[in-house]
Formats: sequence, C-alpha cells, structure tokens
Amino acid sequence: MWYCGPAYEAVVDLPGRYLRTVPAAVAGEERGGAGFMHALQIAMRASHSHPSGVKEIIAGMWPNRPLQWVGRENELVVLRAAVEALGRGEGTVVWVEGEPGIGKSALVTEALAAAAQPGWDVGWGGADQLTRLPLRVMQDCLQVRPGSPDPRRAHAAGLLRDRPSDGDASLNGIEILLTLVDGLCAAAPTVLVLDDLQWADEASLAVWHELAVSISQLRLLLIGTCRPTPRTPEVQQVRASVVRRSGQVITLGPLPEPDVAVLVKAIVETSPGKIAGASPGRELRRLTAQAAGNPLYVRELVDALLREQAVTAGPGFEAAPRPDQLPASLPASLAGVLDDRLSSVSADAAQLLRIAALLGGRFSVTDLSVVARRPVSALAASLQEAVTAGIVDGAGAHLAFRHPLIRQALYESMPEALRMALHGEAARELAASGADTLSVAQQLTAAGRMDAGWAKAWLLPAVPALARRAPLLAVKLLQRELEETPADAEAWEILVVGLVQALLSVGDHPRAVRRASQALTVMADPARRGETSWMLAHAQVSAGHSREDAISTIRQALAAAGLPRVWQARLLAFLALLERGISSLDATNSIARRALTAAEEADDPSATAQALTDLWLTSSVGRDHANALDCIDRALQVVGDDTGHDDLRSAAMDARTFTLQNLDRWPQAELSLRQAREFALRAGRPDRVTWSSAAVLRYWLGQWDDALAELGSDATDAPGLVDSFLSFVRERWSALLVHGVAALIAGRREERTTAGKHLRAGLALPIDSLTDRENQDFLVAAHALSLEQSGETRQAMLRLAELIPRRDDEMTLVHQWLPDLVRLALTVGDRQQAQTAARACQDEAAAGSRPARAAAASLRCYGLLESDPDRLQGAVAHYRAVGPAVELPAALEDLAVVLAEHGDRQAARAALNEAVGLYEGMGARWDIRRAESRLRPHGIKRGVRGRRGPRPASGWAALTSTEVKIAALVARGDSTADIARSMFLSRRTVQTYISHILTKLGANGRADIVREALLQGVSP
Repeated sequence: MWYCGPAYEAVVDLPGRYLRTVPAAVAGEERGGAGFMHALQIAMRASHSHPSGVKEIIAGMWPNRPLQWVGRENELVVLRAAVEALGRGEGTVVWVEGEPGIGKSALVTEALAAAAQPGWDVGWGGADQLTRLPLRVMQDCLQVRPGSPDPRRAHAAGLLRDRPSDGDASLNGIEILLTLVDGLCAAAPTVLVLDDLQWADEASLAVWHELAVSISQLRLLLIGTCRPTPRTPEVQQVRASVVRRSGQVITLGPLPEPDVAVLVKAIVETSPGKIAGASPGRELRRLTAQAAGNPLYVRELVDALLREQAVTAGPGFEAAPRPDQLPASLPASLAGVLDDRLSSVSADAAQLLRIAALLGGRFSVTDLSVVARRPVSALAASLQEAVTAGIVDGAGAHLAFRHPLIRQALYESMPEALRMALHGEAARELAASGADTLSVAQQLTAAGRMDAGWAKAWLLPAVPALARRAPLLAVKLLQRELEETPADAEAWEILVVGLVQALLSVGDHPRAVRRASQALTVMADPARRGETSWMLAHAQVSAGHSREDAISTIRQALAAAGLPRVWQARLLAFLALLERGISSLDATNSIARRALTAAEEADDPSATAQALTDLWLTSSVGRDHANALDCIDRALQVVGDDTGHDDLRSAAMDARTFTLQNLDRWPQAELSLRQAREFALRAGRPDRVTWSSAAVLRYWLGQWDDALAELGSDATDAPGLVDSFLSFVRERWSALLVHGVAALIAGRREERTTAGKHLRAGLALPIDSLTDRENQDFLVAAHALSLEQSGETRQAMLRLAELIPRRDDEMTLVHQWLPDLVRLALTVGDRQQAQTAARACQDEAAAGSRPARAAAASLRCYGLLESDPDRLQGAVAHYRAVGPAVELPAALEDLAVVLAEHGDRQAARAALNEAVGLYEGMGARWDIRRAESRLRPHGIKRGVRGRRGPRPASGWAALTSTEVKIAALVARGDSTADIARSMFLSRRTVQTYISHILTKLGANGRADIVREALLQGVSP
C-alpha cells in the first residue's frame, strides 16, 4: 500500500502568477505524502484566488504522483468508489482506522490523487495531542483565516472571531462552520479529510459528526482517520453514527509479508545509491518482519540501515545488511528509530526540531523564533533542512511535523525534567513577547508546577479569556495554580472565580458546585462573592439540586453587605425565575420588578433584559399578554445587536412569537419567527430556540408537514431530544413537547405506528416539575386521541380532563384542548364534566387582558354545551378572520353538528363539506372520519366534491408545496444555508426537508433532485 518515487511537482501558470513547488516526497509519506500535501495546500490556496486555475494546478500534481503502490487494493476500491460517487454529486462518509504508521493517510492520498477531479474544493486537517482548542482542527481543515482570499472563509473567520463569549461559543462556532461547508458543497464537490480524530477537540468532532449525518444532502466526501486507542466515548459515538448510517468503515491491518518485501525493495531502489533490481535478502526480511507489517516502522528501519550504509548487494543481487553492521533485532524503542532520523540534518536543525516539538505537532515560525530566542532569519536554513529531510511539512503560515510519531519521538527523547523546564522557559518567552493567551497557557500547563512569580502575574489578568476560550485547559491550569496559592490572597479569589466559570463551561456542574461552595466560605471581595454565588446557583440547578438550594444560595448572597448593584440585579433576576412555582405569582413578579430597578440603576443590559423577561413570564402566566408583549419588546430593545447578549435576544424573540400567538396576531407571530431565524443566521448561531416553538406555531397554522420538518428529518426518531455527546451542549429541549406534537399530528392523520412510537416514548418521561407539566399538553391531547380512536371515549375524556384545573403559576394554555373535552364529555353523557370544562375555558378567557384565543375557545365550549349555533358561528367567524387555521375546521364540524340538531340540514351539510375540505388539506383523515360519524345519525353526508384523495407517498407528486420550492432552489444550486436564509427557516429544518425530498424521490443525492426538477420544468 506504500508508494515510492520522485517528488511531486506542481507547475502552474496562473494569470499574473507563476507557481512552482517541488516539495520532498520520499517513500511512504504517512500524512498524505509531504510533497503531495504541500502541493495540494498550495493548490487550494491558489484556487481561492484564481478559481479558473485550479484545474491546471491539480493536473500538475496528480499525474506526477509516484507510480508504485503496494497492497491495499480492496481498501482503495472502497475509497475510489466514494470519490467517483462525489463526481456524480453524491456524498459519502468514510472512516479509516488503524494503528499509528499503518498507512491511513497515505491510503486516502492515493485514492484522491488517482480519482479526484479538477475544480474540487479539498481540505485536509490533522488533530494534535497537545493542541485541542475548540474548532481549531476544523478551521485548519477548512482554511478559515481572516486574511483568506476566499470571501466565504474570511467571513466565517470574522464570525468566529466576533462570536459571543458565553458558554455557547463553541456551539455557535459549529453552526458557522457547518454553514460554510454548505456553501462550499453547493459551489463545488468538496473533500474534507480529518486526520487523527482520536485527538480532535469536541467541537470539531461535532462538526464532523453533523456533516456525516447530513452527508446525503451534500456534494461532500468526508473522510476521517482514527487510531484504535486512545478513543474517547465521544469518538466512539461518532464512529457508531457512521456505522448506523451505512457509512464506509475501513480497518487497516498489518501489511502481509509479500507486500512488505515489495515495499522494502521499492525503498531500496529509490534511495540514493540505489541497488537496481535488487530484492531484500533473508536477513533484511527477518529484521523487517519484526515491524509487524507496519509500513512506517518498516520504512524507518530500512532508512536507518541505508543511512548507515548497512545494506549492500549480496549474491543474486539480494539486498542484505552488511554482516559487520547487522543489528540483532529491531531497536527496542521505536522512538529511538524515529529519533535517528535527526542524523540526516545538522546538529543545529536537530536542536531546533526538539524545541519545536515542545510547541505541538503544528507550530508557527513566530512562536518557534520566540522560544528559541533567535530571529526568524536565523532559523530559515535549519527549517529548510527539516523540510527537505521530510521531517517537517512546510506550507502556509505554520509548520507541522510530517507524522505525529516523529514529534512524539523527539519530545520523548528528552528527559521529563528537562521537558518541563523547557516548557516553563517557552511559556515565559511567549508571554514576554505578547503571544496569544492560549499558546502561553499550553506551555504553562505542560511545565507542571512552577514557583516563578511571573507566571502568576501573567495568569491573573488572562483568567477570564482563558476560562472562556479554552475551558478544559483553564480547569487544569487554574486547579494547579490554586493549590500553590494561599486562600487568603487576592490572587486566590481571581483564580477560583475563573475555575468555577471554566467548570460551568465544560459542563462539570458537580465540581463547580463544590468549588464555588468552598470558595464562598473564605472569599472576602463583595463583587467576587456576588459573581461566585450567581455561578453557584446556576451550577446547582444544572447539577440537579433542588431549586430551594439555589434560592438559598441567592438569598444568602443578597443579604451580604457591600454587594455591588450589578450582582444584586443579576441575582434577583435569576431568583425571580427560580421562585416561580414556589412562591406566589405576585411575589415572583415583585422580585422581578426589584431586579429591573437594580439593573437599570447599575446600567447593566444583561440583568435588565433578564428582569424584563421575568416580567414577560409572570404577565404571560397571568394571561396579561398585552403587557407581556410590552416587556419582551423592551428587553429586545435593551440587548439590541450586542453579540454579547445573543442568548438573551434569541430567547426573547422566541417569547415574542409565543405571545403574539396568544394575542391572535398570527401573521406577526410568523414574522417574529422569521426575524428570529434571520438573526440566528446572521449571527452564525444555531437557532435551536425556535425548533420547538416553530413546530407548535406550524401546528396551529395547519402547516403540519412543516411542523414535522421543524421537529427533525425522521419523525420516528424525534431528533434533538438527546443531549449531544459534546459536554458544552447542556440545553435540552422538551422531549414531552416534541413527542406530543409529532404524536398528535400522526394520530390525526391515522398514522398509528408513528403515533404509537411517540406516545410510548413521551409517556415514559417523568413529570417532575412545573416546566414538565407546561410542556405535556400536546402529549396528553395525543394520548386522549389515541384512546378515543380505540373506542375508549370515557378514558379519553378523563385523560384530557387532567389538564384542569390549571395552577395559578402555570403557563399551560388549557383553553386549546377544552372544546374537545366538552365534546368527549357530551358523547359519554357526562354533562357535569362538560360544564366544568366550559367554565374553565371561560375563566381563562376572562383572565386575558383582551379577547383573543381563549375567548373564541369559550364560544366553542358553550356552543357545544348549550347547542347554540350562534356562539359557534361567532367562533367560526373569529377563526376565519384571525385564525388559527387548525381551529376553523373543528369549529365548522361542531357547528355542522349543532345545526343538524336544530334541523338545518342544508347549512349543516355546507359546514361539514367546508370542514372536510380543510381537514383534507392537512391530511387529517381521523378528523374526517369523526366528522362524518357525528353527522351520520342526522342523515347528513358530505358531498362527493369534498374528497380529493390522499397525496401519493412517492414521486414528485408526493412533494408538498414547501418541498417543491426547496427542490427548485436546490436545482438552482443554492446551498442549505442559502435556502434557509431565503425561506426564513433554520438550516436544520432545510436539511430535514431535503431528506424528505430524497426519500420521496428515491434519490441518492442533490444531483438527483436537480435532474428531477429539470424534468418537471420547475424553477424557483
């Protein structure tokens, strides 16, 4: 599987630019071949400036690749098939695994060199054991740099630089990079290779995982290479996801002995002073056999023998070690074999490489210059030696060791004490030069305990940035420094505040609780006490402690003397949120108003917006939706476009959408949802706040296909319910609500299997809190529907009746379900239950500050209870005028029944026909059957013109209007992100639509959608 031969050479004449690169590429370049990768990276950069020239660049590289390839034929077939599929516009994910040096990257390189096409966008990145900063690997792979000549990459770099500094920073960055890949794949077939996934940071793993999940929708060949060990649970989950989605998994084992012999022969033949036509002798084969079929080990051993001139031509032109230099066995330490490569460079270059090994597998020349205490110009010759010798890849602003094992060998060849001392010196030099905070922190962490006063002096002002940008690194470093710092020192307080913040960011809430609790027993500074108490309360809630614990923490902090106004405001705002459901609504409202006063006095936008959101909540619970809207609009005005308040703004926009629905301002609610989505796309944020609220809005508007699309690509899978494997993804959307909406739609469409699956999953969830109760109403309604469909009408009535009475502090909009409860109660002859439901609906309508949805529902309830067609006609008129659309056919059905009871058969039939027509538009087959059965005793049947028949299950005719529009945009070449922007949808929702389109068309990828759209003559 290994190749040998001359260096790659790329010679391209671009407009105004002559490009020539002749990197060193010797036998068996593990990281894709140093020469190949160097030329490939130059090609990619050049293609961003001169897209028309990329064909010539690639044509100049790949035809000159080494011709000899040993073994791995079956594996090459798999990879080349994936490359060919990309040429047809189909996406594929490939996972290549094997031990270090086994040839994972070389295999990928050979497949790409043999089959990839000019004009493709190719990215290659490698994770590093030392440098595990959020999203660094994926940024390298995608070449996301502020100065990139590609405006898409430069824009993404700007968004990443400006992303908010809260706990969701990595999550926002994931969305930015996913959006970038969408655009790249829409513009050209794209190849992304990520080496050493076992060392990738969690955020980069998340990007890779999300791309793998949506691979069928992208013109993307996604390749990851990974070692068997170490393999974290997160990496295991990513691999399992690849297998679950039928991705290709290639496991590379040792090369068979015949292939090893061919490889050794090729290495000897292409070496300086080569022995033409020779084949390895018995003694040489005995030595190489001890490499256990690992190509890198074989190569390093043979290279060492060749450098020592220990190989000569024996009898029969066999290459055999010289008897006087024949080692008894393979060197005991592979590190020694790899370290021996330094003999091919000067002593100065070798020493420089050892220093570079301290900086990780990838390092900047600037940092190396600082640590070596030599100007860059003095490093040039030695670094060029290292590149020529194939020890270092030299491309771009950074250098990289050709293989992680080479860096590891150099690093481990130094005694541990020396390494730690050198890390300490490197940290000091980098800090003195003003280097990036993370670069200094990495060196400090590797240095171990340090008594140097400068380290603490540097660390203290860097704590906030470190805890925010690299919380895992911060936890390790701050924990160690705290152990060396007296608890009565001011520095100790600064360090512990940073540690608690970092623990919260990585999701280690139990340890954050312990640390913060301990700190508060000795902490003296009032401001830091306030901040620590605020973090402790959040950690207690996230760690599963009772809300009473968090409330106690806040109240103790508020009672302390000298508490700054800003922390008083933030603590009060959080307290108001926690007190709901424990204290009375008036008491909660009072706390929120105190928080608002304190926040405005402190001129703190964050606390002000949070306090106004608290007041929105208490107003909404009290059914004063007009005041709730005013509060949330003020909150949005306070946060403005400040990226530091993105989370508050996102939550406030979602709240606004909810309130507009309650005021029956449905078009404005849709507009508010669009604005929330537009903001999320503009800010490069995942709009996960809107997923569930958008599904609910679409449900009431009768846009059920769109509602299901909001819930995820597979209605039976309920995506979005399970926490991501990433530790920083801490927010769980309500599984109760998601399962409830999906089950109710499936039930009304008589999709019993799907409905049953969601019901079982939803009913298995506990109802432990007020929030759980508020989010269970759709699930309760779906369960009642299922019972009614099974003929258990009384049980259905009793199940729905569990929603009343509503608690005073409960948000649940019970009026939405009470007309159905009245209908069920009358069906089983329980007039008392029907009256109770009608009164509950009337009470909720009376609580509102102005007539709206609850008032219309009350008309329906009493119209049914008293068989009053006038009230029902009033409800119908309301729904015709303002909505929601789902309520109109239900009110028409009720009106038809009451009119029939009054003997007005013609009007009853007209109402029934209209109701059925609207039900058909939603696919509500159960509602149609129920409506017909309710009118049948009165001898009324709907007209034959009412039936349109179900939509086909497959083919173009199966597509909904939204899906047709999205298919047209796909045919136009729009990326997923482009479609999301133009249609005011989330990128995730667009992916779901495209998944549905692919399934209905029986298509393999976007190219098939394009072909079908053209055949249908559809244009955007």
